[in-house]
Amino acid sequence: MTSNTRVVVIGAGLAGVRLARRLSELGVPALLVGEEEHPPYNRVLLAEVLAGRYTPEVIALPAPDGLLRARVTGIDRIGRTVGCADGTSIAYDALVLATGSNPVLPPLRGLFTPDHRLPEGVHAFRTLDDCLGLAGAVRPGARAVVIGGGLLGVSAARALAVRGAQVMLAQQAERLMERQLDPGASQLVLRHLTALGVEVHTECRVRGVRCVAGTVRSVEMADGYALDADLVVLACGVRPRTGLAEQAGLTVHRGILVDDELRTSDPHVHAIGDCAQHDGTVYGLAAPALEQADALARLFAGDATARYTGTRSLTRLTLTSPDDRFGHPSYDRPPAGPLPLGKLHFDLAAFGETEARPGDDVVQLADATQGTYRKVIVRGDRLVGGVLVGELGTVGALARAWEGAEPLPPQDGPLLHLLTHDGGS
Repeated sequence: MTSNTRVVVIGAGLAGVRLARRLSELGVPALLVGEEEHPPYNRVLLAEVLAGRYTPEVIALPAPDGLLRARVTGIDRIGRTVGCADGTSIAYDALVLATGSNPVLPPLRGLFTPDHRLPEGVHAFRTLDDCLGLAGAVRPGARAVVIGGGLLGVSAARALAVRGAQVMLAQQAERLMERQLDPGASQLVLRHLTALGVEVHTECRVRGVRCVAGTVRSVEMADGYALDADLVVLACGVRPRTGLAEQAGLTVHRGILVDDELRTSDPHVHAIGDCAQHDGTVYGLAAPALEQADALARLFAGDATARYTGTRSLTRLTLTSPDDRFGHPSYDRPPAGPLPLGKLHFDLAAFGETEARPGDDVVQLADATQGTYRKVIVRGDRLVGGVLVGELGTVGALARAWEGAEPLPPQDGPLLHLLTHDGGS
């Protein structure tokens, strides 16, 4: 790509904004198209807005040059234009789909009204509008049911509890955040939520919602038990938003298929972030989206060596009242340094494989009194994963050792050194 290439980016989330910013820095003309009426914001921090710790202005992303608010309705790959709902057409030399993902709305009985809307009191939790609607509806003492015990569900349950709601969390799996955490770390998350007054139900399947006059009244479980509800939050995961790509005839599996140059099946169209599937993986995390944006920006700026070959990503969840050391709206880099643990303070990180295989070595430190838990898994002479809960002073060193995939020293001492929060001094 040459420096006079006109790049059109569809989607003003973390990935799209990062790409637009990087292109501006590199002198590549770009137009960012976003459909939400709000300025671009950091979706990672929506739970902090719901909890009342941040205002929407605080989580706003640095405004990129050339932002157009419009809803794209179609792509003309032959004419290299995109059409918008207001009838306008935008020409491109290179098109980037950063359309993100949609919340999964489970097939529950009674979930939709006759006009295909969610009943009053039932909320998805994906956009700033979702967050503001939920924040406006929650009241101290309100009975709130969160469906889903993954990262998003845990964050939403904690935020609602902080706002004074009576929260019940329904999780179909046998433990919380089972995709990210091992049983020991899941137990600490459960303990934290319970301390906040959250009633957690695991290994239970939701069958439907019961509404009266279009307003939710309870959540019905498969075993016949009902949870009374004034509010219901759907936190059942997300699905790559691929509609535009499918309509345009691009190759889509779970996400929009891209190669190491983040090209789709059309060489003039790229995809990054939650909507993209690279090497069989849809990441759905902030760090890979940002790395993809950086790689693509270099490619457009003429770096022939620029490639995206995958991310060894760190999953980090903050259930704290973070200061500027963490959760900065630009989300450029996770913080260094520990954060406090207490009734309203909780932090965890997971990377790589969190469950050991036969023959793996496991180093584990736990302090039930302090609510801290640290575990790393070593396979041969490589650090292959780990989980830290409560005290993250060591996460930077561990993540670097894991990301580098370098052989560890033969003795155990350096590994234990990494696990101690004071660096072993």
